[in-house]
Amino acid sequence: FPNPFNPVTNIFYDLPESGHVRMVIYDLLGREVTTLINKTMESGYYATRWNGRNQYGEPVSAGIYFYHLQTGAYSKAQKMLLVK
Repeated sequence: FPNPFNPVTNIFYDLPESGHVRMVIYDLLGREVTTLINKTMESGYYATRWNGRNQYGEPVSAGIYFYHLQTGAYSKAQKMLLVK
């Protein structure tokens, strides 16, 4: 949150179990923009920040993006709107 955002958004999420966590940002066409999290984490409530940049540190264009959170059998996706 906030959503829509410019240029930074915080993503809040709850992990029901400990394990390897991967959170990836995708564009509307399903292309991977950047990986925010790729590590082992304990269960609990967390927040991470996306700065509206791709994996090379370049600002992405305005539009719809999705974050996808995957850990074990748990998966969640959410739409985000980047406005400029």
